[in-house]
Amino acid sequence: MLSIIFFLVAAIYASVGFAGGTSYLALLTIYDVEYLLIPIIALTCNIIVASGNCFNYIRAGNLDIKFLTPYFLGSIPLAYIGGKFQITKDFFQILLFFCLTISSLLLLIQTRQYKLTNQIIKKIPFFSAVFIGAIIGLVSGIVGIGGGILLSPILFNLKAAQPNKIVMAASLFILINSIAGFLGQIQKFNNISQLQPYLYLPLAVLLGGQLGNFLNIKILKSHILALLTAVLVLIVAIRLGLKIFF
Repeated sequence: MLSIIFFLVAAIYASVGFAGGTSYLALLTIYDVEYLLIPIIALTCNIIVASGNCFNYIRAGNLDIKFLTPYFLGSIPLAYIGGKFQITKDFFQILLFFCLTISSLLLLIQTRQYKLTNQIIKKIPFFSAVFIGAIIGLVSGIVGIGGGILLSPILFNLKAAQPNKIVMAASLFILINSIAGFLGQIQKFNNISQLQPYLYLPLAVLLGGQLGNFLNIKILKSHILALLTAVLVLIVAIRLGLKIFF
């Protein structure tokens, strides 16, 4: 059942350039997986889905390294440092709940931006971009997500770039931060054999991610996919909140 859910989550998230990390974390928490394993599993799945996303977006010619550089300068070291933090199970779950809730609300706001035409792009100051990347990177490393689900709606609502460039930025941001966070998280872990029962999940998200890219390119409009993703994140946040607080 978990592999089927992961497949569907990967398909929905990949359709809008995300990898699904927040929902993987929440689902693993709801299924009572050992909490020290949860970030490692989620980040592994993130890396797989985000790699497929990046390949497709780079092939489409949407990569802009200059635009991404300040966000990476802030996020990469702090994602690694955040991944090394030792936190309690209760704090992990509460922080994840707030990440899900905030990102779902930001995504709902973002859906309006897809319909706007002739947007005036506003250049974000270099150090402001570094700061945004640093905050998202730290939270991402601690919790075990890539951070694109937070970065993307922020950039959309600030009108920092055209939609295709933002989607590419979010995908590459997720990939690089997931790798940095994974390297930090894995240092806290000394029993790789515990991950063996969950090896089917990376395969599920690999297939789901490819389906998501197909949906984005061939079938559904971006604002519909973004709305669907926002609703999914909100549902998962509510389900996790009920588990934590009630």
